[in-house]
Order: sequence, then C-alpha cells, then structure tokens
Amino acid sequence: MARLRVKFKKSSLIRYISHLDLMRLFQRALRRANVPVEYSQGYNPKPKFSFATALALGTTSDGEYMDIELIEKIKPEDFIENMNNVLPEGIKILRAYYTEEIKSLMAIIEWSSYLIELKLLNEVEKENILDFLNDFLDKDELLILKKKKKKGKFVTKEINIRKKINKIELMLLEDNKLILKTLLKTGSSGNLKPEDLIKSFKKEGLDINDEEYKIHRLELFREKDGKREVL
Repeated sequence: MARLRVKFKKSSLIRYISHLDLMRLFQRALRRANVPVEYSQGYNPKPKFSFATALALGTTSDGEYMDIELIEKIKPEDFIENMNNVLPEGIKILRAYYTEEIKSLMAIIEWSSYLIELKLLNEVEKENILDFLNDFLDKDELLILKKKKKKGKFVTKEINIRKKINKIELMLLEDNKLILKTLLKTGSSGNLKPEDLIKSFKKEGLDINDEEYKIHRLELFREKDGKREVL
C-alpha cells in the first residue's frame, strides 16, 4: 500500500459545489482515470482518500490537499495527467508525491492563508484601514458568538478568536474594494473560518457589507521545528 499526497485547485467555475459533491466527483474521476485505489471493507466499500479540510461553499482555492491510499504505486506524473484528463473544468491537480506520513492531513495542518475581498460601504483612506488593522491585532480579545448543537438543542457561546489569527495584511484598497491577506488557524488543533473573521471586522467597527465578499484560499501550512512550511 502507498499513500499519494495530492495538491489541487478549485476555481470560480466550480466554487458552489459542496464538499460532499466534491468527494463524489473525485470518486468518479479516480475510477475513470483507472487509479489503483484501495477500497474499504464491508457491505458498501468506498475508495480510501481524505481531504485536509473542507472548503466552504463559494470559496475558491489554489491550495487544497488530499491523501489517496493506493494498492500499488504509479508514477505521480501519470496520475496528474490521467486525472486532469477526466476532471471537470474548475478542478485541476497541481502536484502529487508519495508520503510515509502516518498522521491524517487534518491532524498535520495548522494554518491557512487566504485572500479576502470585502466591499466597504463608505470611502475610507488607506491610513484609516491600516490603523483599524493595527488596533484590531493589538486586542487581546476578539469575541464572536458561535451557535452549536448540544444534546439536541442549539447553544450560543461567546468565544475569543484572537489567538487563531496570525496576521492580516492590506493588499489592495481601490474604489471601496478592500483585499486583505490573512493567516488563520486551521485543522484539528483549532479552526477559524474567514467568515467569522469578517463578522469580527464588522463587530469591531469596520464599515463593510458582511454579506457580500469573496474568499480565496492560497495555501495550507504545517508547523515543524517551530517553523511554518507548505505540506
């Protein structure tokens, strides 16, 4: 058995496909590309592959990852070519390599980098945006309300997201369009959705349309020996 780690992108052409449909799409593509995938045991065997983390509906990405268990090794370059020949427009395999990693991708990843495009409701000077971001990151607490289901009932809880934000950079401010680059906590050790960061921006006084935005994931990172690195 061999584990193939795969990086792929998801463009705006297919941004509204759900995570479940994405899994089904890859199941079909693996069959059509004749990839020797290992299957689970039982009444309803399924191909053994797993994603690093689910991508929210409407979000695009240049840095999605999945691990595929194979019953025999094939050339990574052949896998890339064969899969891209059968995948629909909007999904593209970028890289593939073998790994002996035992831990799951979800357990490995620590951070995600995103581009977040926001619409300002009023004209704002660049200096004011920079001041807002500096003040925002200087806070010890950034509280948001999260709703969770517990024992069949929905419970609302206030949580502090500050430690889940590594950095925020201003990339563009033009015609009331604001683009920020962020690095947010991701994975089983903690997770912050960009949508929750946007809510926090609004709560802390940034005058934005918090229902009209675009999110693009750039890359996923792990931490090793105190340093961040790409998977």
